[in-house]
Amino acid sequence: MNNTFKKTMLSGLTLAMVLGGSTAAFAKDNDHKDNGNRVEVRGNGGANVNIKGSNNVVNVINIKLSFDDLKGKDVEWAQRYIASLASKRVFEGYEDGTFQPRKTISRIEAITAAVRLMGLRDQAESADAMNANLNFKDADKLKQKYPWAVGYVSVALQNDLFTETDDAIQPEKDADRLWATTLLVKAMKLQDEAKTRMNAKLPFKDGGQIPAGSIGYVAEAIEKNLVDGYEDNTFRPNKPVTRAELAALLDRTGSQLPDHASVKGTVTGPFANNLLPITSSNNEALNVELDANAYIFRNGAKVTAADIQTGDQVLVRTYGGKAIYVEVLQTNTTTPNQPTQTDFTVTGTLNSYTLNNKGTIGTISVNQSVYGGASTAVYNVDSNLYISGDISLLTAGRNLELRGKNQVVNTIIIK
Repeated sequence: MNNTFKKTMLSGLTLAMVLGGSTAAFAKDNDHKDNGNRVEVRGNGGANVNIKGSNNVVNVINIKLSFDDLKGKDVEWAQRYIASLASKRVFEGYEDGTFQPRKTISRIEAITAAVRLMGLRDQAESADAMNANLNFKDADKLKQKYPWAVGYVSVALQNDLFTETDDAIQPEKDADRLWATTLLVKAMKLQDEAKTRMNAKLPFKDGGQIPAGSIGYVAEAIEKNLVDGYEDNTFRPNKPVTRAELAALLDRTGSQLPDHASVKGTVTGPFANNLLPITSSNNEALNVELDANAYIFRNGAKVTAADIQTGDQVLVRTYGGKAIYVEVLQTNTTTPNQPTQTDFTVTGTLNSYTLNNKGTIGTISVNQSVYGGASTAVYNVDSNLYISGDISLLTAGRNLELRGKNQVVNTIIIK
């Protein structure tokens, strides 16, 4: 059997763009018809792939993964998130080839992306959804200005992405940090978990600006590592979210949702003859054929296929039978000159902790299992520590998860 990885993973994808008349935030369909046009998969340039749809016709799809306007330290950090989402056709660029990462995102654009992230694009673009009756006071405005979005609002409503008291869609209103955070917690179906955290104490000095009924959603988002605060220990709930920031939120959310359009595995040999050999997570040996313009991300930077190392753990996303996005989830630890990772997560049981002169936790030590044995690690604790869970349970032997940067713990999750 030929192991060349030729599966076309189209779960949640349609073969025609149906966003005609949309805002430019999402790629626009030029004709909505099965007209026999060519499929174009574009990384930096363009690689043409012919995919036949119904009645032996082929549709036009333009998948663009790199954007020229992602320049500047304030937005370059978002390149990986944007490429990952674009490869899934969840969150895309403008018709002029730009992404406009600094532009604030509207609510209707965020709702659309959230529905797609949930794998409900086909449902949202079905005739039933597109013709749904919406009982919002601004439904007529939506149908007139954003007819492509009717199905997305209908599906969002069915999946509890709106609140019971929402009487308007407000499609053009800026999505602020609190609203976007709440939306994505709901997209993960974590409403019940959020409700159990309504009495949580948030670590932000502007926490008083967060309504009581939203505390649990923010606390749940922090625990799920979807969102964090700013360096000045603020959350800024009313700050409008930019397109780059939403990309990060969406990608963090998507990493915790089922992704049937990707394969995870370990690289088993060098990249050669345009093939990357991997063993998938279900122990299937595959040779993944890479598109010439595939977006490859490793160690915090966009790289070439030759930079992928044997032993790297990768996520591979394909379209048209070729990999168009490869992300190294974990590098081979034996790779020389590997940059030190600043973020870390540790799980184990509490050994002990000490208090500083302010009466707060100064250091914490945890016991971990390592290759059948046990070790104890001691970490310094950030002064702006966030603790998730009942602090009275912070006793020896309790299961914990520690998160932090540069070996300093800033989050303790009590299991």
